Amino acid sequence: MKTIWIQVLAWLGAVTVALLLALAAPNESTLMGRMPAVNAKRLNQQPIALPQGLPAGRTLALVAFNRGHRGEIESWIKGMQLRENDAIAWLKIPVLDDPGTDLARSEIESGILARHSALVDRSRLVPVFTNREAFMRAAGMSGIDHAWVLVIGRDGQVLARVEGEYSEEKGQALRETLLAQGF
Repeated sequence: MKTIWIQVLAWLGAVTVALLLALAAPNESTLMGRMPAVNAKRLNQQPIALPQGLPAGRTLALVAFNRGHRGEIESWIKGMQLRENDAIAWLKIPVLDDPGTDLARSEIESGILARHSALVDRSRLVPVFTNREAFMRAAGMSGIDHAWVLVIGRDGQVLARVEGEYSEEKGQALRETLLAQGF
């Protein structure tokens, strides 16, 4: 009789451990990362709450961490014909270390504005002032040496990501993710 109870308790213990492991295991969405929630301002001065304020259910985010990434970002804009194609919702998101004051942020924004005179560029440019390393880790990126291109849902989940220059293979993979659920 004691043996049956020991077997039942061992079985219940094994089931409990299995359930706890299933709940604690990372799922696909936590593996890809999540865009941190931030309040930002487009360069055309429109406020935007990220990620809820993204322009579509799935948005292509071109993320740069320094000026040297401009070439990589431009390769994506040209490669995916983003300026000619309104079917893809996209934003350029320079991630900048927060200088800590509104005056310093305004000076940085003025410098960015000087390089982007077109109103269309200004509406798509959303500088994010935060801790760059924390942003990188939260979004599941492995470093800030290159630009990143992310497909982000309005819930903040990173659905796909690639690093560096545009290539047709990378572009096709992102297009498939963008189109999987529609815009």
